[in-house]
Amino acid sequence: MIDGEVNKAVQILNKGGIILYPTDTIWGIGCDATNYDAIKRIYKLKQREESKSMICLVSDFNMLNQYVEDVPEVAYDILKYTNKPTTIIYDKPVHIAKNIVAEDDTLAIRIVNHDFCNQLIKKFKKPIVSTSANISDQPSPKSYSEISPRILKGVDYVVNLDREKKSTKASSIIKLSGDGMVKIIRK
Repeated sequence: MIDGEVNKAVQILNKGGIILYPTDTIWGIGCDATNYDAIKRIYKLKQREESKSMICLVSDFNMLNQYVEDVPEVAYDILKYTNKPTTIIYDKPVHIAKNIVAEDDTLAIRIVNHDFCNQLIKKFKKPIVSTSANISDQPSPKSYSEISPRILKGVDYVVNLDREKKSTKASSIIKLSGDGMVKIIRK
């Protein structure tokens, strides 16, 4: 079942499409993080200002290193010892669509710990966008059943997994600067 869903999602992503999918936190809207036009469609669907950047998911440290110019050593320690989903904001992302990069040349990236997402990203071979499955300024859905019909109709594919799962919160967010500063954005 999971292999079929991975294959369908990869087909959509390869065509520049948008998917709705379960993650290690809440349901997300996603696309190819290197595809400017697909990212633009997500901003439009969410009615979100393009100045508000989104999170990007990668499968492992190797992929992380391909999309950040210089990963600070402390990031490896944080990610190795954390016991919950943790997103880190890095300086100087590379090989990524410009409209997902924040104005200060940073990008929020999470190494995802979810079977479907890991398989999807490994098969797709590129990072994917992960933004909450809601219209901007509306509450993030805690389960599939809370996702707005507008979002459901606005994506190209809805992954048919984990629809009964309830999620209590989004990931922690930490900002790491090249100068060694660590700042907790969201616990």
